[in-house]
Amino acid sequence: MRRVSWLTAMVLCITGFTAAADDVEADVRKASAAYAEAYNTRDYQALAAQWAERAELVEGGARVGGRDAIVASIRGWLERHPQAKLAVNVRGIERVAGPLVRVRGTLAFTKKPGEKPVETPFESLRVLEDGAWRLAESIVAPSPAAALDELGWLVGTWQATDAKEGTTVTLTYEKAVGGQALLGRTKIVPKQGATIESLDLIHADRATGQVRSWLFDSTGARAEGVFSADGTAFNRALVGTPADGAGRTQWTQVIVPGGDGRFTLQSIDRSLDGQPLPDNPPLHFKRK
Repeated sequence: MRRVSWLTAMVLCITGFTAAADDVEADVRKASAAYAEAYNTRDYQALAAQWAERAELVEGGARVGGRDAIVASIRGWLERHPQAKLAVNVRGIERVAGPLVRVRGTLAFTKKPGEKPVETPFESLRVLEDGAWRLAESIVAPSPAAALDELGWLVGTWQATDAKEGTTVTLTYEKAVGGQALLGRTKIVPKQGATIESLDLIHADRATGQVRSWLFDSTGARAEGVFSADGTAFNRALVGTPADGAGRTQWTQVIVPGGDGRFTLQSIDRSLDGQPLPDNPPLHFKRK
């Protein structure tokens, strides 16, 4: 996790920063506590003030750049989990160069009161800017269980109908192998032609917390994918081979939870052997 961003090159040239180490540590710990307070009270203005304008947030395989995008991502997650709370446990503070410190610790999340907190290690860079220790970069390595839990709402049976084509799509997801994976089954029934069935195995990498997936269908097509999230949608970048086994296909599934037992799925940025294909129309699923 040790990585120094664009900020290091800048602060290495800064002189005149003479604050005592004890004062720096106390101020950084106060800033970390203030972050948790802003998060838990949904004070998004105060939360934004914690981040530098060009900050980066890395969680598993997902990277969000810029203060506004980071706060929007956090806000989207909190709106999906309105009872969630956060505790920041700082375990180490190291001066990197001048007004730049590296902070290590854990983030403890609870989605509902009384739940056992899920702890996630983090490593951040904070820079002294306008008298405030702001986050320039934060790298979070979610536990596999926590990463997979973000997709737990998919468990159940869903159905959508393409009104134009008359195709019905049914999805069923269940927890598998002791909750270490999600197993999905898809059945696509067109108005005319053969039914297509597929398997979708979703699993979180133990080393990185990155959520990966493998898809196989009854035509012989297959693909591998990696999930990322931006706070409002889950994006699954997929690469695979079509039914005849020739060529290379790429596309991104955008999955947007809508609440009230609904979500939207759309395949975009599609290509075959580098040649672009049109986006698929969105499918609107409803829980059965």
